[in-house]
Amino acid sequence: MRKANIAVLVSGGGTNLQAILDAEAAGILSSGSVKLVVSNKAGVYALERARKAGVPAAVLSRKELGGQEAFEARLTALLEEYRIDLIVLAGFLSILSEDFTRRFDHRIINIHPSLIPSFCGEGFYGLKVHEAALQRGVKVTGATVHFVNEIPDGGEIIAQKAVEIRPGDTAETLQRRVMEEAEWILLPQAAEQISYNLMMKEEAAQ
Repeated sequence: MRKANIAVLVSGGGTNLQAILDAEAAGILSSGSVKLVVSNKAGVYALERARKAGVPAAVLSRKELGGQEAFEARLTALLEEYRIDLIVLAGFLSILSEDFTRRFDHRIINIHPSLIPSFCGEGFYGLKVHEAALQRGVKVTGATVHFVNEIPDGGEIIAQKAVEIRPGDTAETLQRRVMEEAEWILLPQAAEQISYNLMMKEEAAQ
């Protein structure tokens, strides 16, 4: 059985990208392989992580390309060029259209730093999620991997992992713990599970 070709979409430092690359190197991710990294911002550290891993990387700016439609057309062309089976959003802060998510139905996954349906949807990203959890006084938070549709954080849930909130936590300490205890474990596991399922499906159809 061939491996699924994975594209990872990023907007920042790329810690979740690194978790996926490390999982592939360790054999945890064995049914898929990262073949492309795409950032919507130039100069982010995630691009350096891709370079170090020997993975081709591209920068696509919606502004420079002239809007969402042109951005998604160029992204689609890249994904087709690299024969991508699975798209992983790893801290990718650009909303994808209904047309795009439909085209790649059940082939785009995202990691969100809360237990959906809490603290999710438009405007909830990065530290804002953890600030909201602390403000609300919840005792447990975590991370969720879900399929991506046109509704921000609205797709079907694949996996969740809970993380305890400790007294004295700040948004920064909580963000770090959620990454270490949930995101970096869940996302590679989900990428493996979906890659395996996609390849099994492909083999069955042959």
